[in-house]
Amino acid sequence: MKDKLLVINLGSTSTKLAIYQNGEKLWQDNIEHDPEYMKQFNLPYEQLDMRTDIVREAMEKHGDKPEELVAIVTRGGLLPPVASGAYEVNPEMIEVLKDHPMNHHISNVACAVGYNIAKPLGIKAYIYDPVTVDEMIPLVRITGLKEIRRHGQGHNLNMRATALRYCKENGLDYKEKNIIVAHLGGGITFTLHSKGRMIDMISDDEGAFSPERASQIPAFKLLKYVFDHDLNYSKAMKVLQKKGGLTSLLGTQDARDVEKMIADGDENAKLVYEAMALGVARSIAKLAVVVNGNIDVILLTGGIAYSKMFTEMVIDRVKFIAPVVVMPGENEMQALAEGAYRVLNGEEEAHIYHESEEKF
Repeated sequence: MKDKLLVINLGSTSTKLAIYQNGEKLWQDNIEHDPEYMKQFNLPYEQLDMRTDIVREAMEKHGDKPEELVAIVTRGGLLPPVASGAYEVNPEMIEVLKDHPMNHHISNVACAVGYNIAKPLGIKAYIYDPVTVDEMIPLVRITGLKEIRRHGQGHNLNMRATALRYCKENGLDYKEKNIIVAHLGGGITFTLHSKGRMIDMISDDEGAFSPERASQIPAFKLLKYVFDHDLNYSKAMKVLQKKGGLTSLLGTQDARDVEKMIADGDENAKLVYEAMALGVARSIAKLAVVVNGNIDVILLTGGIAYSKMFTEMVIDRVKFIAPVVVMPGENEMQALAEGAYRVLNGEEEAHIYHESEEKF
């Protein structure tokens, strides 16, 4: 009987997969790969056969037969901008992610792994809410330089899943609500959901600094910093993406370390942590004005949302805008499964990917 759903999420040194049956997770494996072994692969798509074999072997280990699968859903890769929701994996999608993606990343390979297993079985493979979902309205794209436009790119899978889950649990229609979701993790991003679309967002280079990201820095001072330190693009990006935020200011990327510093009486750590929380609050407030302050709820999610200290600092500053609900965790596997089940249950129709037709 075909009643099992296979969920696949590829990381640079990990393969996460799970089997769901009738909406319930039966098992999940997080398989770690030796970084030294992975160095033999120059491009992500060189790992396709290896990753496919790993998925098949894990299923066999757990006693699950491919013939029992009703569908497969994988983490989406770095496609050109797309709408939110499910996309059926097809050869055109695989070709784009292999030959000319927005950037090379192992997530680009996941859909091909799913497709290679699904096609011989006569079932569908899907991706859901990839990082390049971009439904921003024209008004919010404009910047002060004609050549530069804002675009959507963030933790879309978890943020939209959080909004949808909140609405389902509270008997609300997602397509009738205005919701702000803040993903608090190694990078911090935000989305404004209005009437069923993510009409604006703040990416991890525009808003609050985070454990690793420097994020929004005064443009003139940043330009001077780059020239003073003789940084090329890749070196500058490494500083901004991996060596900024708490890493730069306090020497750690772990919020738990910062809270221990604060508990030990470190006043500078307390100041920096509160500044990060203020950055989160400012970003939430910036999104609220796009819909004239008509926000139904603010949701805090991601790993740092487990911190009562941090979330309370944010809540104190934004509760005047709307009620704030904390829904911690990243929940990517669950989000992928929930998205696939919306398609399988007829609650949502999957898009068919055609590169030339995507205009978001």
